[in-house]
Amino acid sequence: MEQKRKVLITGAGGYIAGRMLPAFRERYELVLLDVRNTNRQGNEVADIHIVDVGDPDRDLYQHYFEGVDAVVHCAFKGGGFQDELNNVQMAYNVYQTSLEMSVRRVVVCSSNHAADYYENLIWTGKWDFVTPEMRPLSDNFYGWAKEAYEHLGFVFANGDTRGRILQNVQLRIGAPRETDLNDITAENYTKMHRALGAYLSVRDQVQLFVKSIETENIEDENGVPFQIFYGISDNSHKFWSITNARKVIGYEPEDNSAYRFAERIAEILNQK
Repeated sequence: MEQKRKVLITGAGGYIAGRMLPAFRERYELVLLDVRNTNRQGNEVADIHIVDVGDPDRDLYQHYFEGVDAVVHCAFKGGGFQDELNNVQMAYNVYQTSLEMSVRRVVVCSSNHAADYYENLIWTGKWDFVTPEMRPLSDNFYGWAKEAYEHLGFVFANGDTRGRILQNVQLRIGAPRETDLNDITAENYTKMHRALGAYLSVRDQVQLFVKSIETENIEDENGVPFQIFYGISDNSHKFWSITNARKVIGYEPEDNSAYRFAERIAEILNQK
């Protein structure tokens, strides 16, 4: 029997991780870390170790990374600038611990907000599309912190003075929800377009993370093992490019929000 990969997940009690846990429990040997062992609904999540990877004393949790093939970093603390600054410190802790413990790759929950400045240009008709290759620009502290995750990850992917390299993939998560069309009316087509374009289904999220973990070669054109992918389904309304995810890791999303929410779209448009 083939041995399962050992995968560590930070923020394992959170929403993003929770969407993947059933599939991941079957596929991987998991190490689950979070500051609490319950999810947003207050339900206990099995097998979580109570650990704060935001603590600068990395000796407290370094042993959890031992023998781990890949880390999926979902943990964060919401708030203002200071909280986001702490989130950048947390990302560093995860990167540095992974490097020291010979983890092969980190897959990071970045966000579309790392480049959300460009959305202002899209919805005012000045731009049509955003690609991962564009310079990340945000107009808020949350997005700024995600930019910092990405830049910091690139540093680690280039290696340290000892020649150690930490491969990493940054996933700019879109809208991983089934409810974004619930309160939309026909008068707000832009909001509907945004919700449909950013949608990420559960099975497409699982596929994206699995392929980001398992694809052997993620080197860029200069040989650096670093990639940024947008986390969305194959939506007809998409305004972010997933071309590089298709090419580099073979991402083949199965869902399209135009079909998934066809009845709701008809209801909205019939309100006119």
